[in-house]
Amino acid sequence: MALAPSPADIAAARAALAVADPALARVHAQMPPFEWRLRPGGFEGLFRMIVEQQVSVAAAASIWARVVAGLGEVTPQAVLALDIETLRGFGLSGQKARYGHEIARAQTDGLIDFDHLERLSDEEAIARLTAIKGVGKWTAETFLMFCEGRLDVFPGGDVALQEAMRWADGADVRPSEKAAYARAEIWRPHRGVAAHLLWGWYGAVKRGEVMIEPVPTAKTAPSRGRAAKGKKP
Repeated sequence: MALAPSPADIAAARAALAVADPALARVHAQMPPFEWRLRPGGFEGLFRMIVEQQVSVAAAASIWARVVAGLGEVTPQAVLALDIETLRGFGLSGQKARYGHEIARAQTDGLIDFDHLERLSDEEAIARLTAIKGVGKWTAETFLMFCEGRLDVFPGGDVALQEAMRWADGADVRPSEKAAYARAEIWRPHRGVAAHLLWGWYGAVKRGEVMIEPVPTAKTAPSRGRAAKGKKP
């Protein structure tokens, strides 16, 4: 079972990020300590992540509770034992029910081994996960962050992260996914901590708990060809 980074680990990573990037230093200064949001992993963790996507927190909790009750035990075998229509009866869309079957078959057929996924590098693990139909890059990255506690995974396609990055940099336009990944390179090997920090800040700003501070700009220095006021050249 994956272990969540300790408060000391997170604090050290935040301090390093603040030194490496003035934009994150400002965010860091506004945000209190946070804990890593580690969730159960394995087949159950990935299936749940798919189930809960694109619905409200309350709806996600309700649907997942029905799925657990209906399956009895959340295993690939239990999912494959039920047809799509039965899974839909738990509140899943047809697409999510089919993706549940795809993830279950991936494990039973040996396409993925969740018990050994932690032995793979971030890039290898993402490739293995996205080879499963229905598992996109964002899902793979957030699974590795939240279910395996990986510290250097950064979901550059996340819109909330992109918007928080725009605020932090004082930019007019939200960065594209490609630009977000490029911008995050300076945060290695703590990109996962940076993502948690920016998500927390984004939520705090949206709730009105903190204000976005103006990005400092360099003051124009007097040119060497002009004397200071009141003094002769």
